[in-house]
Amino acid sequence: MMSRLHCFILMWVLSILLSYSRAAAENLVVTSDFPGGSAEVVQIDQRQRIILVRPAGDPQFGWPCWWYFRVKGLTPGEELTVTVDASQMKQANGQKLSATWALPEQAAFSTDQRVWSQTPPGKKQGETCEWKVKPDTKVVWFAWGPAFVPGDAEELVKSLSQKHTHVTAFELCKTRAGRSVPALVVSPAGEKDESRMVIWVQARQHAWESGGSWVGRGFIEWAVSEDPQAVALREKTDIYFVPVMDIDNVATGNGGKNQVPHDHNRDWSEHPRWNAVQTAMKSIKTFDEQGRLVMFVDLHNPGANSKQPFFYIAPPELNTERRKALQDAFIAACRVEMREPLKLDRSTPSTGPKYDKRWKEISSNWVRSVTREHVVGITLETCWNTPHSNPQGYMTVGMQLGRGIARYLQQDPRQSSDSK
Repeated sequence: MMSRLHCFILMWVLSILLSYSRAAAENLVVTSDFPGGSAEVVQIDQRQRIILVRPAGDPQFGWPCWWYFRVKGLTPGEELTVTVDASQMKQANGQKLSATWALPEQAAFSTDQRVWSQTPPGKKQGETCEWKVKPDTKVVWFAWGPAFVPGDAEELVKSLSQKHTHVTAFELCKTRAGRSVPALVVSPAGEKDESRMVIWVQARQHAWESGGSWVGRGFIEWAVSEDPQAVALREKTDIYFVPVMDIDNVATGNGGKNQVPHDHNRDWSEHPRWNAVQTAMKSIKTFDEQGRLVMFVDLHNPGANSKQPFFYIAPPELNTERRKALQDAFIAACRVEMREPLKLDRSTPSTGPKYDKRWKEISSNWVRSVTREHVVGITLETCWNTPHSNPQGYMTVGMQLGRGIARYLQQDPRQSSDSK
């Protein structure tokens, strides 16, 4: 009898203590008023510590699948449930956007907006997904994927230029909204050798695809390193790198993809609308006219079901026998390097007339159509919905991409053909 009474009293005391701890906890506050932020707060259950949000991007500025917000008021170590409702997403034309674009199996979170981790796998139900985490701080940021905003791009190019004499930071252009687009070039100080090959690597023509910038960071940090392959590559090439092309939509937390009237990767035309595209086109044309351009790589993230990185290759309409042979040689070199943790997929789809009505105005297709035959223009899609789709995994892919480029360029592709 006494044992049962003791158990009852113990349970009663524990329930009182639990109720007190919940009452004493600070109220959770959710905000997204910072660069790249995007979230509509639907509900906050202060007792159960559950947050429900929706992506808040404007469809006129691209697919509203990106979300990124801050939570204050946590008790360090307490369990927090974050739920994202993607059932209301619309495209600019009013059609529904599939919830899969906004619901990764593992979301990203950070306690300082610098180091990003993945949540445990979430629980999907219909067009929502919930993730449970136990942050060890009072403030935490959650995002669709590891954020990489304009300040990160600026810091990256600035820090590399300060650390390495062969790196020069520069402004690619000002956007239509007046924002600076940071870029850098890796080249020997004062080098004016017109025979040096040129590589152009860029990311984030679609703002929500944050993984592209992390792949780019992995590539460029490898390219300036003392890895023997990187050193050998720098001896004969100038490397241009743009970490974020659509910096306006990245800054405002919009998706960018299929924005009105068209996005950056459908703008490579005779009359480009976006300043970053216009400036990149001019630079690439100049390098090609000098006979220096040998490679253009555009970095993206694909659909939710892709579990391996893959290349979009040239459609038959833009290929020649020689161009295809060089493209195949480059991909073969990358296969040697891109093995773990994300192995390069053997699938190589193309971006021809059946892919998109503006297929000729996709960046890599424009490069293929206007440059010399020895130039490889290609798009790398790195999967965002895997346990390795985090900064470390992305940057490893970027490093491996660099090694693939170095392996491919052991022989100068210009020596075999100078025709168009």
